[in-house]
Amino acid sequence: MPGPAAPRIVLAPDKFKGSLTAPEVAAALTRGLRRALPAADVVAQPIADGGEGTVEMVLAAGFTARTCTVPGPLGEPVPARYALRGDTAVAEMAAAAGLALLPPPGPTEETALRATTLGVGRLVADALGAGARRIVLGVGGSATTDGGAGALVGLGARVLAADGRDVGPGGAALADAVRLDLAGLDPRLAGAELVVACDVDNPLTGPDGAAAVYGPQKGATPAAVARLDAALARWADVVAAATGADRRDAPGAGAAGGIAFGLAGVLGARLTPGVRLLTGLTGFADAVRGAALVVVGEGSLDAQSLRGKGPVGLAALAREAGTPVVAVAGRSLISADEARAAGLDAVHTLTGIEPDEARCMREAAALLEVVGRRIGEGLRAGR
Repeated sequence: MPGPAAPRIVLAPDKFKGSLTAPEVAAALTRGLRRALPAADVVAQPIADGGEGTVEMVLAAGFTARTCTVPGPLGEPVPARYALRGDTAVAEMAAAAGLALLPPPGPTEETALRATTLGVGRLVADALGAGARRIVLGVGGSATTDGGAGALVGLGARVLAADGRDVGPGGAALADAVRLDLAGLDPRLAGAELVVACDVDNPLTGPDGAAAVYGPQKGATPAAVARLDAALARWADVVAAATGADRRDAPGAGAAGGIAFGLAGVLGARLTPGVRLLTGLTGFADAVRGAALVVVGEGSLDAQSLRGKGPVGLAALAREAGTPVVAVAGRSLISADEARAAGLDAVHTLTGIEPDEARCMREAAALLEVVGRRIGEGLRAGR
């Protein structure tokens, strides 16, 4: 067991968006730490909160990769990878309906109106066929605003217009929806638990809803946002009529274009914070117990982080185990008092070394090595 000369340090960074993946951040910190503490027992556990990197995170923890072909956000076939261990599957919505899957020039008003979560439903169906009875879905990075209607269709439901025809794909088409037919829903869902890793509390509709808040980053113009919001309101009416409950205002219903609404409102999916859920699947709590230090991190530490996302969510878990926590960030927009209140003993930023943010992004790996060395030197000195 490592003694004082060989402390155990757990590295649990998220990605530095636009610069490095979470594993790359952990690798750079490791190189720096080993310069100061060559004998340190460095345990790398890169994390994700339900967005990009979620599947990679659990694969590193012993899950097995599976790939299936599903319709992409505009209906074209795409290979979608997910992770499976025993009867638990972990998937990313982005693998089937992500912004990165849109063809050049990327998100436009048309894609914002048309993009569908159909492939997400097919991905869940594939996992059920592989024996999964607990399916965890990370919902970051979506190109869609269809309230989860496409995912339900992918699982056997039908969304019908007044003339009895199926409505088309995408959020805008929901303006024509009048009835949700669940007779053909995949019967395997009855014996499965569906969990949505969700770190936002937006409702489905309105000024804080899926279309208004997230639509613009998916290509929606103000006119398209209004059109999508009205269509989602119609969709909420249809779901309420079919299920007997109106969940449009539930916290988190607007996550990822409203897929959380569709999966929770119709299938009974449970919405839960992504960090705590996913670290539970990777043994994070066991890794931090007895460690000398936990290092968390992300590209920008800000007000959104303070709501329990990413580093702050991990810090809470580490503090529960009695382990000190420091954060590494490209930049920090929170005060020292806010950091301490969030359970962070210190915050190390790349901008504290190199004030030019563009250069920080270009040279993030080298700067993280410097930060890692400084953290190691502080630990060696007992600071």
